[in-house]
Amino acid sequence: MTDSSTTPMVLADGVSKSFGSNEVLKSISLSVNQGEVLCIVGPSGSGKSTFLRCINHLERVDAGRLSVDGQLVGYRQHGDKLYELKPKEASKQRREIGMVFQRFNLFPHMTALENVMEAPMRVKGIPKSQAAARAQELLARVGLGTKGDHYPAHLSGGQQQRVAIARALAMDPKLMLFDEPTSALDPELVGEVLDVMKGLAASGMTMIVVTHEMGFAREVADELVFMDGGVVVESGDPREVLANPQHQRTQAFLSKVL
Repeated sequence: MTDSSTTPMVLADGVSKSFGSNEVLKSISLSVNQGEVLCIVGPSGSGKSTFLRCINHLERVDAGRLSVDGQLVGYRQHGDKLYELKPKEASKQRREIGMVFQRFNLFPHMTALENVMEAPMRVKGIPKSQAAARAQELLARVGLGTKGDHYPAHLSGGQQQRVAIARALAMDPKLMLFDEPTSALDPELVGEVLDVMKGLAASGMTMIVVTHEMGFAREVADELVFMDGGVVVESGDPREVLANPQHQRTQAFLSKVL
């Protein structure tokens, strides 16, 4: 039995990933402790989203290893060999990792409440009345307590993204991954989604956030990682990195976005 107080929630050790001849991740190593918020920033194509997708085995790694809460992601080890989990086992593991994408991916034919209820009922077999009560609670938590009977088409982008966050929370994940959750939103709607994420962080949720929102990273993150060209170029206290980047590539990137 591992000691959960000392086991990192996420541990990446030499993680590499290629698509054909394009090496997108080059031996990424980092860790995130329970209750911490890690923000990952960097230019498009730097490998940020691919790394996030590897954490819940939506992409398989080519080298290195990833573990969540002390368990290998997507593989099991026998002796010194790794064997990939069967899809059913991998999806069971994935239940404990919530993911929020740029696009909200809500079911258009279901109300907000039904979108949040669906996975707990279908995947966990939770009774409908119990799933509905929990979904209502989660919609209230993201500021949408009165919108349960609305369909996605009748919600703003910011509201749809908040429903997507509630939907991810409905599975009671131990870890939340956010892949540029505000990049598809109109500027005036960004704040309402970031406020929900700040509340999650304050409640002790472990979060890895790929973002362009430097103010959020400065205020909420415990650690900031700057990625470029598939490598971690620089990492550290967000206020330090943003105010006084040490690496030329970080300086060049931040000069364009700050």
